[in-house]
Amino acid sequence: MFRLLQMNLGEFKKPSLQTPLLVSLEVAMECVIPFLIARLVNLIKDGCGLQTIAAYGVALVLMAALSLLFGAWAGSTAATASSGVAYNLRKNMFHGIQGYSFENIDKFSTSSLVTRLTTDVTNVQNAYMMVIRAAIRAPLMLVFAFVMAVIMGGRMAVIFLFTLPVLGLGLSLVIRKTMPMFRRVFKKYDALNSSIQENIKGIRVVKSFVREDYEQEKFGRAAEDVCRDFTQAERILAVNNPLMQFCVYVGMVFVLSFGSYVVISTTGSDLDVGQMSSLLTYSFMMLSSLMILSMVFVMITMAEESAKRILEVLDERSTLSNPENPVYEVADGSIRFDHVSFKYSQNAQRMALADIDLDIRSGETIGLIGGTGSAKSTLIQLISRLYDATEGSVQVGGVDVRKYDLDTLRNQVAVVLQKNVLFSGTIKENLRWGNPDATDEELVEACRLAQADEFISSFPKGYDTYIEQGGANVSGGQKQRLCIARALLKKPKVLILDDSTSAVDMKTDAYLRNAMARFIPETTKIIIAQRIASVQDADRIIVMDGGAINGMGTHAELMAGNDIYREIYESQNKAGENDEE
Repeated sequence: MFRLLQMNLGEFKKPSLQTPLLVSLEVAMECVIPFLIARLVNLIKDGCGLQTIAAYGVALVLMAALSLLFGAWAGSTAATASSGVAYNLRKNMFHGIQGYSFENIDKFSTSSLVTRLTTDVTNVQNAYMMVIRAAIRAPLMLVFAFVMAVIMGGRMAVIFLFTLPVLGLGLSLVIRKTMPMFRRVFKKYDALNSSIQENIKGIRVVKSFVREDYEQEKFGRAAEDVCRDFTQAERILAVNNPLMQFCVYVGMVFVLSFGSYVVISTTGSDLDVGQMSSLLTYSFMMLSSLMILSMVFVMITMAEESAKRILEVLDERSTLSNPENPVYEVADGSIRFDHVSFKYSQNAQRMALADIDLDIRSGETIGLIGGTGSAKSTLIQLISRLYDATEGSVQVGGVDVRKYDLDTLRNQVAVVLQKNVLFSGTIKENLRWGNPDATDEELVEACRLAQADEFISSFPKGYDTYIEQGGANVSGGQKQRLCIARALLKKPKVLILDDSTSAVDMKTDAYLRNAMARFIPETTKIIIAQRIASVQDADRIIVMDGGAINGMGTHAELMAGNDIYREIYESQNKAGENDEE
């Protein structure tokens, strides 16, 4: 956790250093007050005058005011430092996640990343505030109070030393027991958040199938599991409090009984009333310090596991990075797969792609078809370097994609992925993801090409229409066309449509393909589709099967010589004939 804090203090080092200093001054003031009171009690007993009492009164008020000032100031700097650390943690984690490759992202579930950015950071934030304030105050108060107790009470204060081994043993046993529990709890938190995310994302399906009761029961089981583990851990941690109270109260009982005996038997020569009262005050100070230490241990125990989980995200390094001297210009849209094989992880038993050897000319329109799981999407993800080839090389514009600057390559290879995503904001704001500097005229032109302008114009606010989160207030087909328009605004050398017209009708699909063929003839277009009608006019069609190229050619050539293609065509045509009947 200390490594994590050191990495993320940043501009908040100053308040982090100020807080312990201010706390030290606060504790010093508080510890001097009982000493002055004891002196005053003894002086009053000896018959001091009003002037002496007034002087001590002023000194006590001043000490109390300074203690309050230092305490409030320390609280402010502690809040600034801990909130700042939380801000840096979230910022650095989010920035790190943005730089991840798909391979890195695959290691973490979405729900786990959300938990780490929220719950785990909050745990570390609270622990850090405790560390720089309470964890400094409590030991200092304990030491100062003990020293003052020795000064005021002599050998009687030694009784408190006997309690320390008992407390130390108790705390070590508690921490040893609770750490594995908190480790389990945070993993279950991930599962709980995953359940929530899945349910909210699929709420329309849940309601359509009237499965609310089932989902509530499933969530209840997950929440109960987390509650049970947390309760068990908290029960063990709760032992801290009574253990410390027992040790300190034993010491106080000794001080009260033995101290009272000494005061009475020696008539105040060895221990007087003032010293006795201050000794009791210092006993209470030690008790409160130990109580605070107990809370600090609880917080740090919880935060330690959270810190490990945050470090896993921060220490993760992207598997994709820019080369030493990257290429910043993509010459054209030509693509070359040179005996490419690929698997998603080193431990995978088989290759997702096997020995792909393919040349695509710049400006060519390529159709990509095949059954589910034939690795069509995997193939195109290598072009924009969302993954790196395991064997062989992928070249765009005659240059290996691993030699390009990542931003340069991805700005010239626009991909409309199978899962279309729109973000909260207006249609204009969503479209400008493709080109932040695009003019209104360019937005309209891109939408005309994508066959989206007509339905956008039908909205009362047109291009200023607000899109709800995930594009919930537009249809699937409208969402697809907006995503295509967004990709066109990049004016890419290569445009990849990964089953991006599946939700539009055949007529709109045809208009879209014709518009692209006319207006962006120099752009290489790769169209992945389930419908043969969407690709049959392509310059070449590639048939994928089991991660390998099964066939390649024009529609007529594949109908004559490729069994898989012919079977898909005939099954779709029969379905169409049956629909007509």
